[in-house]
Order: sequence, then C-alpha cells, then structure tokens
Amino acid sequence: MTKKKVFIISHSHWDREWYMPFEQHHMRLVTLIDNLLDIFKHDPDFDSFHLDGQMIALDDYLAVRPERKPELAAAIKAGKLRIGPFYILQDDFLISPESNVRNMIIGRDQAREYGQEVPLGYFPDTFGNMGQTPQMMALANLKTAAFGRGVTPTGFNNQVGDADYASQYSEMWWQGPDGTRILGLLFANWYSNGNEIPVEKTAAKAFWDQKLADAEKFASTDNLLMMNGVDHQPVQLDVTAAIKVANELYPDYEFIHTNFTDYLSTLSADLPQDLSTIHGELTSQETDGWYTLANTASSRVYLKQENTKNERLLENQAEPLATMAYTAQDYPHDRLRYAWKLLLQNHPHDSICGCSVDEVHREMLTRFAKSQEVARFITHDALMTLTAKINTVEFGAQAKPFVVVNTTGFTKSGLTRIVVEWDRIDFSAAGSIQEQRAQLIQQLKALPELMVVDTHGQSVPFRLIDQQVAFHYDLPKDRFREPFQAIELTIELNMVDMPAFAWRTLALQPATQVAAADSAVKAQPRLISNEWLKVVVEDDGSLTMTNRETGKVYHQMLVFEDTGDMGNEYIYRQTADNHAYYSTDFPMDVRLVHADELGSELELTNYLEVPVSADEQLAQETHAVIDITKRTAQRSAEKVPLTITTKIRLNPHSRQLQFESHLNNQAKDHRLRVLFKTALVAETHVADSIYETVTRPNHPAKNWQNPTNPQHQQAFASVFNEANGVTVGNFGLNEYEILPQDNTIALTMLRCVGEMGDWGYFATPEAQCQGEFTFNYSVELTDGSEAQQVASYQRAQGAQTPFSVQQTTRHAGTLAADHQYLEVNTPEFAVTSLKRANTGTGMTLRGYNLGDRQVPLNVSAGDLQAEPVNFFEEPLTDVDSTTLAAAEIKTLLFTEKERS
Repeated sequence: MTKKKVFIISHSHWDREWYMPFEQHHMRLVTLIDNLLDIFKHDPDFDSFHLDGQMIALDDYLAVRPERKPELAAAIKAGKLRIGPFYILQDDFLISPESNVRNMIIGRDQAREYGQEVPLGYFPDTFGNMGQTPQMMALANLKTAAFGRGVTPTGFNNQVGDADYASQYSEMWWQGPDGTRILGLLFANWYSNGNEIPVEKTAAKAFWDQKLADAEKFASTDNLLMMNGVDHQPVQLDVTAAIKVANELYPDYEFIHTNFTDYLSTLSADLPQDLSTIHGELTSQETDGWYTLANTASSRVYLKQENTKNERLLENQAEPLATMAYTAQDYPHDRLRYAWKLLLQNHPHDSICGCSVDEVHREMLTRFAKSQEVARFITHDALMTLTAKINTVEFGAQAKPFVVVNTTGFTKSGLTRIVVEWDRIDFSAAGSIQEQRAQLIQQLKALPELMVVDTHGQSVPFRLIDQQVAFHYDLPKDRFREPFQAIELTIELNMVDMPAFAWRTLALQPATQVAAADSAVKAQPRLISNEWLKVVVEDDGSLTMTNRETGKVYHQMLVFEDTGDMGNEYIYRQTADNHAYYSTDFPMDVRLVHADELGSELELTNYLEVPVSADEQLAQETHAVIDITKRTAQRSAEKVPLTITTKIRLNPHSRQLQFESHLNNQAKDHRLRVLFKTALVAETHVADSIYETVTRPNHPAKNWQNPTNPQHQQAFASVFNEANGVTVGNFGLNEYEILPQDNTIALTMLRCVGEMGDWGYFATPEAQCQGEFTFNYSVELTDGSEAQQVASYQRAQGAQTPFSVQQTTRHAGTLAADHQYLEVNTPEFAVTSLKRANTGTGMTLRGYNLGDRQVPLNVSAGDLQAEPVNFFEEPLTDVDSTTLAAAEIKTLLFTEKERS
C-alpha cells in the first residue's frame, strides 16, 4: 500500500511592518534568521526554511548582521534557506502593472546573486489576486502560483465543474484573460495549517487527526501540504522531532520536512484529470462580501496619491527621458534601481493598503519622498542632457527656447506650465544683492509684450500666470554652486496632439504679432462647451452634461456624497443611521475663471455641513473589538463645515472634462465620494486593472450580503453600452463602486477611520485623514464604440503623466527641434514602460492590449529591429512582434539590425 505523503514546509509569513512599526518587526526578523542559521548547523534533519518569497528580508537582516553574509550565502547555496522569487510581497491591485513586474525582476536578480530562486509565484496573503497573474507568471518563467484568497474551496464531494471562482480541490488550473494557464495552489486551510506541531504524543494525535482531515477534504492527490508557520512566526526549533512522532503515530502516512521545489515536482506528477479551472481575477466574488478587504483601496488615500505620483515619475518620466537622453553606457541603471527599491519597500500589502499603525505610514511618506527626489534628479538631468543636444538656432536672439516632451505612449493634448527665466544676475556680479534685485524689478516693470512661437515662427496661444524676481542657484558638475536672482515668468500653454514619445521646441520672446483668438470653447458664467461636450452647472451644484455627438444628456453629475463610517482600515461599514449627505442639498457658488483659446475653467464651491464624528458608541465598540457587522454606532449631532472647491476645466481639443477638488477635512469617521450618474442600461462595466481592461458585473453574486460592492482601479472605470459611455478617470483614487440602481460611478475621495481593525484594537488617529486634500479626476462621454472607449481609456491614463518641460538656450545641436523618438501607431497598445535594456545596448518597450480583440501592432524606433522578450528580456521565439492579441502583455527589445 502506497503511503500518503505529508509535505511539511517551515516558513514565516513575514509582515515587514503592520501592527508594530518596521523596526519592531525588523528586530524579530534578525532573531528569526539568527535562529535559522543555528538550526541549519545543529539539526541535520531540518530540510530547509521558506523565506516567504521575498528577498527584502535578506536586505533587512544584513543591515544589522552584515558579518553573517557568507554564512547566509552558504545556507542558501546548500538549499537550507529557500529564497525569492519576489523582492516584496505586494498588494497586486494598488501598485502599477510595471511595479508588479519590477518586483519580480529585482527579486529574481537578487536571488540569483546567491543561487536559485524558488520557482513559485507566491501570494499567500494578498487581498485578492490580479486576473493577469497566469500570463505574468509565464512571462517570468513561473508555472505555478500559490495564494490564500479569492477562490472558494468546496471539497471533492461538491463538484463545481468549470466555475470561475470555486474549486473542489486546493489544486486547480488558473486561466488568465489571454488564455494562459498555470497551476494554482490555494491555501484552503490557510498558510498556517501545519503551525506549531506538537511533540507530545497525545497532543500530536489530536492535532494531526484534525489537520489531516482538513487537508484531505480539499487535496486532489495523496500529497498533503502542511505550512509550518504563520505571520512573523518564530521557527519551530523542534519540528523535526515532531515529525518523527507523527511518523510513529500514523504508519499509513509519510511525514517529511521538505521545500516547495520538491513538493511541486511530486504534486505535478500526480495531478488528476478533473481539476477545476478558475478564470481571471480572484477577489472573493462569490462570498458574503464583508471580508474581501477591497476598502483598503481607500484607506489613507494620501498614500495612494503619493504612490501614483512616484510611479508616474519613475515609469513615465525618469525612465523614458533617460532612454531618450543617454547612450546605453550612460543610462543610470543603478540610480533607477535604488529609486525602485525605495518605492517597492512601500508596496507590501500591509503598507500600501494603509492598514497598519500610524508609525508605519509615517515612515512610508519618507520613502516616497526619497524615491521621488531620486526620480526628479534623474528626470532633470536627462532633460538637461536631451535639450543640450536639440538644435534651437532657428529662434531669434531674444527668444527663450524651451522643450516640451510627451513621455507617454499615447498622443496627448492638454495644458502645460513652465517657469521661463527671462533674465538673471549672478551674486558674483557687480553691486550688492539688494541692488541686483532692484535692477531686476525695474526690468520686470519694463517687460515688453510677449508671445510664444514654434519652430516655424507661428504664434502659440499662452497665458501669463505669474511674474516675479526669485532667488535660485545652479550646481555645475565641475564647479562650485552659483547663486543668482532671476526674473521668472510662469506661463501656461496648450499642447495639441503631441505624439507619443515626442518633443516639441517653442520659445517665449518679445511679441511681433497678436495671436488670433480661437473660439472653439464657449463659456458663460455657468456653462462651458466645445465641439464634443456641453456642461451646465445647475442650481443645486450638480452638472448636466450633454454629449453633443450623440445628443445623450446626463443629469446629476459631480454630486458629492458623505456617509458615516464605523468600520476600520480594512472595511467600510456605514453607521447605523444609514443617512447620506449630498452636496445638492447645500448652498453652492460658481464663477467663471477662464474662457479663452486655451480652454475654459469654472470654479464650483459646495458648502456641506457634516457630522463631526461618530457618536460615543463607536469608541465603546472598537475598544471591545466588536466585529464591524455587529456595530450599532451612529453619527454625532454636532456638525462641521466640509467646503469643497472644484476647478472644472474643458480643453478645446479634448473630449475629457477635468476636475481638481480641494478641501480641508475636519470630520472623522466618514467617507466622501463623488458621484457620476450614468443612467445607462448595462449589466457590466470595465476598469483599468493590472495589464488588463477588466470586465466586471454591475450586480454582485446572489450570496453577497455587504450593502456595498467596492472595487479596485488604476486610472479609470467606465460604464457603456452600444450607444453611449461614461469613463471616469482618476489620479491615485483606487476605489470606486458602480451603484446598480442607475449605474452611477461612485469614486471614493476620502475614507476616514480611527482603528486598524483585524484581530484586535489598534488606534490609528492619523487614518482619520484630517487636513488639506486635493483630488484630480475626470469624466469623458463616448458613443460606446470601441474606438471612442479606447481613446477615453488612453486619455485617463495619459492624464496621470504631465508633459515634461525644460528651458534651454539658443544653440546648435544634432537633434531636430521637433521629433518623435519612438512611434506607437496602435491605439489599443497601452505602454507601461520605455527603458534601456538591462544588458546590452538595446531598449525595451512594454505594454498591453486595452481592447478585447487582436489587432496589428505597429511600433517603430527608426532603424532598430524589435524582438519579443519576456520580463527578463529573454527571447520569446513563438511570439509575433507585429500582432497584439486580446489581453496580451508584450515586451519588445529594440536593437540594431544585423548587417548581412
């Protein structure tokens, strides 16, 4: 008789920071690895320890114990410490597609400095799993993923056939939207099902009777997986003794201390034919909906905003500009990787989700700031290097040239702002600093009429926003700092249809002609419009929007909703009063700010009054650790002002209406959303997810009990049918909900709570998010066609990245004043990365299909040839470089063509 095998893997799910600050967890990690290195020496039966799939634990350990690096490396080489394949255990949905990839690249690279990484996509505790995981794992040479959430195990007596989100076994096939399929391992009894195994026989018998029955309920083979560990669990020092006892007690089983590599090899050989196939993203869709943890997308929204800013700086500005500016030899790989690692340190699920104690998230802000400063340094240096190569001699002697760069993969229109230095006086010049300043002030008063011109001498409309005399300094690379005072002119202008990865050179100069007014934008005190859109501010402060192409009219757009929240950082739970405050029930003001050839801008102010906090009942319930589903707190009778000032901008060359809302939040225990009522007939909608425009139902499953149905997004969510569509874009606002009664798109702006939640009471006063906030978002109306829908997705993504602008001088150069560095002529191709290749002299371009069908892929970079590669820039011989399949992620390596 063949024995059943029980594979026991020692591990510790290492929460780098969570209910304690980072350094508290850090010191415990040092103790853990110290103990591991000792047990490796003294217990020959201890097979190995799985270091939770994240390489950052080694960085953290060596920061304290650098002298043990040789010992650590030897343990890894001997297979005692199993490492990788990732750098951190991220939250899939709250970081960008590219951040997910860099996590894999940096993790694998660091693992291979020691030896071989564990061949397993490891997601034990992510709060839902992205639908493109199968394709992403395949592009990282991983055939299996292990995860703890998203699939409902039913047991092998309850056959589920081909259900998307349920499996009779803990093993299943997982198929992505492109058709890629990998093996999925569900921790059906969690990743602690073999934790703290007793050595004493009576206790061991009771332990294993239960644990074996639990595992066998879901296992598809006679290979049972037992995870010996849990969250930041110390290593069980006597685990091998406990295994010997188990083998004595159960002669029909073979208990072995092992590792994932050996377990997966044995499991794969024994898999049955009747495994279920699950499809796409796994977000616990078929549960009661209370513990999907999707509301972490709106916890501490300031973190999400800083993260989006950081990602756009690195992915969409620093890397593309450095690629354009530098040769392969000069490309700043090391500085970029340093910035990426700082950013990734904020991406573990307990960190970016905003569901930790206040000390954790304070430290995150410092990491964001550090990473952003590195990205800004690289961006500025690349712009200076690039503009120095651009020929600007076509401009007149009095002109002040500047270069505008579109670093996105889409054609882009919109406003950009630049501070032009008109004149300067160095501190080293004659006269005192005060005399120099007085001289510049006199020059400023005598400033001539100005105009902006392009390389053909044609006038370009602009606004003069500000003018001043200011102190600055230069830091030459070969000399001491050079302080000066300068006349600074801040101007705003409209870039129209700038191609992807292109630059355009303009100049500010004394006026020689008056620019003709463009009447494309019409405006009245409460009305703005262009050829595609008409927007009216109604008496209640809501917007009525008309799609001038289809004639479709939308009412009750831009309505602010405030409700009580007696939940925690993980979960929104409306207070028991069930009352919502709407901006349409309060006074409002509106004024016209701009109406010119650059576009129109209205300023809308809504004067809400909302409860100051929840009532005293909430404090009693949180301290008593009462589950949120059983709380009865209501909102306070005391009110505070919640004044929301929104700038509404319409560009004459775009279908997108842009918003910037500002407020000072002094209320607690509440959620603020902005609503866009579509009233469109549609059963599904789409949202921007990780390398996917994902389709989701507007109504939850029948067994869903949570009154809300929060969802994750990156840059947009869209409701549409065959005749009309509404796309709402955002910047760092990752939570939305579709209200099914009228398919309203509800975008969460703030969610303010006072406790962490989960397994105890942890006060988090800073999660109340009090103070000043600014939110950027947009809405676009379409005719529902694929072309207009895809274009609206592009504009939502493109709006997250500003134009890059740099003043330069009149000089000769080898580059044309107006030029497109790389052509992207496939509208459906959403570019996520343009960078130099990790090795060699090439460059890589990565993106994915925004649409839902195969299209030709037309991208070109001069005479360079394109070759499909995986995430590690290894050739993919069976992939065509000229087509883009539905939901396909594609990376192209551009290199010089070989000469025949």
